[in-house]
Amino acid sequence: MKQVVQNYKSGELALLDVPVPGCKPGGVLVRSAYSLISTGTELMKVSEAGMSMLGKARSRPDQVAKVVQSVATNGLPATYRKVMGKLDSYTPLGYSLCGVVEQVGAGIEDVAVGDLVACAGNEHALHAELNWVPRNLYARVPDGLTPRHAAFGTVGSIALQGVRRGEPQLGDVALVIGLGLIGQLVVQLLAASGVSVVGVDPDPVRCELATRLGAMTCGDPASAAVASSVAELTGGHGVDQVYLAAGGASNQPVELAARLSRDRGRVVDIGKCSLNLPWNAYYEKELDVRFSRSYGPGRYDPEYELEGRDYPIGYVRWTERRNLACILDLLARGRIDVEPLVSHVADFADAVETYRRLEDGDLKAVAVLFRYPGDPGDPDHADHADHPDPDSQGAEAAVPTLTVPAVRRGAGPTRAPARPGHAPVRLAFAGAGNYASSMLLPHLAQREGVELARVVTTTALSAANAQRTFGFAEATTDLDAVLDDPTIDAVFVVTRHSSHAELTRRALLAGKAVFVEKPLALTEDELAGVLAAVEESGNDRLQVGFNRRFAPLLRQARQRFGARTGPGNLRYLVNAGRLEHGSWYLQQNTQGSRFAGEGGHFIDTASWLLGADPLSVYALAAPGHEDGGDLQVVLRYPGGSTATISYVTTGPAGFPKETLDVVAGGRALRLDDFVRASVYDGRGRRWVSSRLPRARDKGQRAELDAFLTAVRTGGPMPVSLESLAATTAATLAVRTSLVGGAPVTLARAR
Repeated sequence: MKQVVQNYKSGELALLDVPVPGCKPGGVLVRSAYSLISTGTELMKVSEAGMSMLGKARSRPDQVAKVVQSVATNGLPATYRKVMGKLDSYTPLGYSLCGVVEQVGAGIEDVAVGDLVACAGNEHALHAELNWVPRNLYARVPDGLTPRHAAFGTVGSIALQGVRRGEPQLGDVALVIGLGLIGQLVVQLLAASGVSVVGVDPDPVRCELATRLGAMTCGDPASAAVASSVAELTGGHGVDQVYLAAGGASNQPVELAARLSRDRGRVVDIGKCSLNLPWNAYYEKELDVRFSRSYGPGRYDPEYELEGRDYPIGYVRWTERRNLACILDLLARGRIDVEPLVSHVADFADAVETYRRLEDGDLKAVAVLFRYPGDPGDPDHADHADHPDPDSQGAEAAVPTLTVPAVRRGAGPTRAPARPGHAPVRLAFAGAGNYASSMLLPHLAQREGVELARVVTTTALSAANAQRTFGFAEATTDLDAVLDDPTIDAVFVVTRHSSHAELTRRALLAGKAVFVEKPLALTEDELAGVLAAVEESGNDRLQVGFNRRFAPLLRQARQRFGARTGPGNLRYLVNAGRLEHGSWYLQQNTQGSRFAGEGGHFIDTASWLLGADPLSVYALAAPGHEDGGDLQVVLRYPGGSTATISYVTTGPAGFPKETLDVVAGGRALRLDDFVRASVYDGRGRRWVSSRLPRARDKGQRAELDAFLTAVRTGGPMPVSLESLAATTAATLAVRTSLVGGAPVTLARAR
């Protein structure tokens, strides 16, 4: 089998052929699926190996002291031979992985062959194809948690133990110094515990990431803004705990900790940084300095780790293994999100090159995963065909699929009766936030043939403000009263993303026509629930706010382009820009990623221009943007057409937000941010629109016209329900593709 090793004397890194470890009693043999590079601890070890002998000595004074003692005891020649022999040998790397149990040793009854487990230990969870792991250093992976995420179990346990040592309480304010891999996990754990977190790191990218993952604010350690934020959050008293997750020789972290701590605060050392404590500062505040020892109680105890002797839970509540199981549970329940931390996934065969890129700075990363061969047909795995790749659950991994639910309308009516010509269409709004107030309601207020009957919001004041501004007849916080009102013809769902599917489902079951802002759903289950409501009620009166296809300029350009002949190629560049700090769009755990919330716009536009629904989706993210920041989405359509959507958040503010090109059959269409459009035909002729005299029209008014016409006349909705479902499924498939690292086929349910 293959294993990553390093020669500490020469610094050589190698992917070495080594024997398969035996399966001893008291443990299990695990075939790796993913292992995690600790970019802090492991790179420090790799860097030290490349130093001169003097550099090695300076970096490890503890080992130098042992050598001096050995010289005194055993003499210089014997000590020299011992030290050189130890240095000039291969040592392993790695300590956090997830894999499949291949063989069970005697005395093990809690797991079986084929079970998925997360493993810990710098002697047992190595970057190797197979590892023997004793009972107290593995934990079963909960259902629904992918091996890719379960590989974070050990590193997550280190962060969890550090937080336990800080003893946070609800309402505390904590400072996390160092926002590398451990620091990012500490931030999430503290935020999940009801603690307000301030992060400190000189890297602005890591600060931004920590803010997205739950920190109240982050900044450079030298910035006065950090001290100002701490003072504001604590009333000038200082933080309750400081978590040192930084490395290096600088004494700045412990000095900053003393300066920003409250009287008798706690300072917890999780990383490996300089601890030259300024005596006066720590004495005057009587600061409680604590160390967090790796994964938890049991670490470095051979009776616990090697012999499997557990500590009674009544005396030691959280051991190494129980911490590991706890972090896996938090990951499975979505309380901790590690996907945004994955900067790069490398094939195990490229391990040495990956380390070199990390060490040289070519690969900037928070977390890097090694992906191990898992194809049962691979010659290296011919003897293990009955153990498929755990990340794929069998043959489906080769071609991941996402099912587009079938649209079934049931036995109920599929068309609403036409309304009398003189009767206004009575509308109710669920939600009246910025988008509703700026993009929808201005087109509906004072509109002939429309009555804004009711607005319902979760807070009374926002409902009253909407009533006052737009002239709603009634403002309420009671959604049931709106849905039960037989005089309401249509409900607009313009709430936060997480509630769209449920409110749409309820409104459809109540027999209302529904206009829901994108996205229609954030999960496959939510989409299925909406379509189940259509089937149950027979009510298919649904429109999703995909307004780009209604934009007058784009419709004019499409008409000029004419009927497409042959495959079409579409390129859509979306310069989404950065969100302001505190935006609810950044609440990914509850509101989905930015692309999940906005991407349906661009997929719908591409599908409309190409005249079909997509067949497959392949998404690639820039390092550090797997959460839906900078990414490329490639969609394949019937007849060989393709669309590429480049969704970026790091572009310049002055650059146009949306530019689009379509090429097919010797013709080309270009749209420049809904300001100008042009069409080139195959005979050298060009049509160019006049520049719009007013603000960009992205189709909201025309979309509302079409929806209201359908409600008033009882005619079909502007966009078919089948198309809405396909676009939503394709948007969801982007996340599936990012997680799996492969194209996702959109299979139509029968």
